[in-house]
This record gives sequence, structure tokens and C-alpha cells, in this order.
Amino acid sequence: MIFLSLRFYTVAAVLLFFCFYSSCNLTARTPNVVIIFADDMGYGDMSNNGHPSIRTPYLDRIAYEGQKWSNFYVAAPVCTPSRAALLTGRYPIRNGMCSSVSQVLFPESTGGLPESEITIADLLSGEGYATAMVGKWHLGHLPEFLPTKHGFDNWFGIPYSNDMDLDRKTVTALNGGELGLWHTGKHWDDPKSEYWRVPLMHGDQIIKRSPDQSLLTKMYTEHSVEFIKDNADKPFFLYLAHSMPHVPLFRSEKFIGRSTAGIYGDVIEEIDWSVGQIIKTLESLEISEHTLVVFTSDNGPWLPFQTQGGSAGLLRGGKGTTWEGGMREPAIFWWPQNIEPKIVHGIGSTLDLIATICSLANIDLPTKIEDSLDLSNTLLHGQESLRNEMIYYRRQTVEAIRLGSFKGHFDHEASEKGEIKLKAIYNLDEDPAEAFNVKESYPDIALALCSKYLEHKSSITPVVDQLARRK
Repeated sequence: MIFLSLRFYTVAAVLLFFCFYSSCNLTARTPNVVIIFADDMGYGDMSNNGHPSIRTPYLDRIAYEGQKWSNFYVAAPVCTPSRAALLTGRYPIRNGMCSSVSQVLFPESTGGLPESEITIADLLSGEGYATAMVGKWHLGHLPEFLPTKHGFDNWFGIPYSNDMDLDRKTVTALNGGELGLWHTGKHWDDPKSEYWRVPLMHGDQIIKRSPDQSLLTKMYTEHSVEFIKDNADKPFFLYLAHSMPHVPLFRSEKFIGRSTAGIYGDVIEEIDWSVGQIIKTLESLEISEHTLVVFTSDNGPWLPFQTQGGSAGLLRGGKGTTWEGGMREPAIFWWPQNIEPKIVHGIGSTLDLIATICSLANIDLPTKIEDSLDLSNTLLHGQESLRNEMIYYRRQTVEAIRLGSFKGHFDHEASEKGEIKLKAIYNLDEDPAEAFNVKESYPDIALALCSKYLEHKSSITPVVDQLARRK
């Protein structure tokens, strides 16, 4: 009996040890990281954010199993500066990736993300991570600015937006030679891939001009899945930046007519399918508990395109504006057995991804990355977010600032002259649609917003305007 009792306790102790070891091992291994970035997807374009006719079952699932952030921001309301902020953790004004001359980079631009900038890929690559970028880059198309010059081992995708390099001759030729047809907008309503000479690239080589854009989401997904499978036995970082739902809208044959919300709904549902393929791959390889997945968008919906431009839900404004609809984005963090499932109402930003990832991967954050805050305690332990403020830039001008619940809008023309003119204050907790100006009721908040404006402006050092550089 004594022998049997000892044997029982020995077995129990061994089992407890392995359970403890396995539990600790989930967080002991530095996590893989997958960032999925949509292009021009609105705050209201997921079914879990209230869209009544677009179905996003995979996004709904990871939102339920992970954390959905309701106050998550990008650092600019347009492509190039927003992407620069995500990868560097710095407001684009600090590295020349926003401009008073041009909002984004174009095929004739000669600038790009400076070599001196430190990206998420740079830091993770230095710690032995395999790194890959799939999809739209838009941080410089010249050789010295490509993803492979910024920490990524490989890249498959397009260097800028899918509506660039418009071939006007082809547009008119494919439509009976009608002069000036491209002015009518028909190339948006019935787009053909041949209308745009955007290059599809692998590494630093152009594979094809005018690729079949209906296959972009599918190809991006296949390359992403292949990368994950090839690197399942070691830490990896995948940055998957979809070209959609930026117009012109394209989706593969399988998704034509899939959604009751028209072509825009088809496109979003294919992106949702892509998210599902990533999740299924991680689970089939049994590495989901070792992988942090982040889903968000680069800016709000392109509202002038009406039903092809998406929705910001109850938020005001869209792409190109510093209203909430332009910079507050859908955001989901998923990391099974690590993240505390909940809806987070605290403030977060793509600026914070680099500090958070460095914390999770036990990497010291370089001091120059001054705008990024570590959100890991919110993700892992449900604590309050460290971020309590957000600066809203349009081009090189501060148009708004959020402090806690309150957001102040400043006069654009006055700000360009170096003057401070606070126009309005909104309580975003009570009034996320920014419909009711409460400036007169909160003089102390007005003073704090103006003080924060001066404090932030004093921290900015002039740098070379990368977006203004043209051929």
C-alpha cells in the first residue's frame, strides 16, 4: 500500500510538472507575429462592428476569441504615412513620410522610407525571426526603399496603390476609342486590370505589369500561407497588407455575387476568407498558441465612391479626414491561450504595435521610437491601456488631438501659420459621431488640448519631405 501510494504521488508530480511546463512554455517562446492590414476598410465594414449585410465570420470569430478594440487609431488618414507609422512606431512628421505637397507616394516619386528608420521587421530580423512582407508596400518603389531594404527577407506584392499607373490609352482603346473616356469614371464602374500598369513584384524584380487584380487577394493569401508553413518551426513575422478594398475593386470568381452588399461586400468577404485561411493554417500546424495575429486597416473608407467606398458606421467622415471615420479603425488582436478575450474601450494605435511586439519578444525598444506605447499588459492581463492621447495629422498639420474622452479640432489654416485656434471639442465617449460641440462647457479641457498641441509641436524636428521628392 505504501509502495502504491508513493507511486501515485510520483506520477501525479510528474504530470503536474509537465502541465506547468507546458503552460509556461506558451509564453516562454517569443511569439510569431502576423499583421493583416486592409486598405481603406471602414470602421463599420465588419459584421461584428454592426454591418447588416456584409458577412465576416472569421473576423467575428477572432474578435470573440481575442480582443476587439473600439478606440484604435492609425496615425494618418491616407495610405503612405499610415503605413510608415505602423512599421516605425513614429508619427510620419518625424521621418518625412507626410507632406504639405502630396498626401502619398506616386510612381513619379523619388522618396521613400529613409534607411535610418527602424521597422518592426528590422528588430525581429535581428533576433532571428524569418520575416516576409506580402501585398501593398507604398513606402517607396525605388530599389533603396523596398521592403527587402527594411528588414524583410522577402516580398511579394505591389509597390503602391492599385489605382496608380493609369494607362489612359488602354482605357479608351478597350472602350471603342472614345476620347476622354477615363474622365467619365467608367474605369471605376467596370474596371479591367489592363487599365492600370501597376507592377507585381517579387523581391526587387518586376514579375508582371497589369497583373490580374481579381487574383491579388487570393495570391497574397497563398504566399502568406506558404511562408507560414515554411517557417512553422521557428519564430516568424508576416506583414500581409491587402490591396483591397481600395478602388478599383476586384475579387476572384468564387466571390462574385457572394455578398448582398454588392461588389464592396464581395471584396470584404474575400478578405475575411483570407483571414480564415491564415487562422486555419496556424491551427493545422499547431502554432496558433504561439502566434499573435493583428487585424486592422490603414485608414477609413473612401466615401466619394459611395457604395464602392465602404462605411465608417456611426463615425463621422472617412479617408483623408481627421474626423473619427478617417482614422479610427476596426482592430482585432488574437492569440489563443494568451490574450484575455474582451472588448477594449481604451485607446490604442498602430503606432503601438512595435513597442508591444518588442515587449512580447523581449527586445529593447530603441529610444528614437518615441511615439509607441506597450499594450502588452492590456492584451495579456486586461489592464488599462497606457495610451491616453492621439494626435490627428492631415498632411503636415495637426488638425485634432484626443485626450482621454475628449477630442479637440483645430483650425487648419491657423495651424499652418503656427497659430492655435481651437474650433470644437467633442466628448467621444458620449458622442462618437462628433455631432455636438461642447467647447464652451469645458474650458479646462480646452486649455489642456492647447497645451498638448504646443508640447507636441515642440518635439518635432524638421526633416526631409520624402513625399515631395519627384522626378
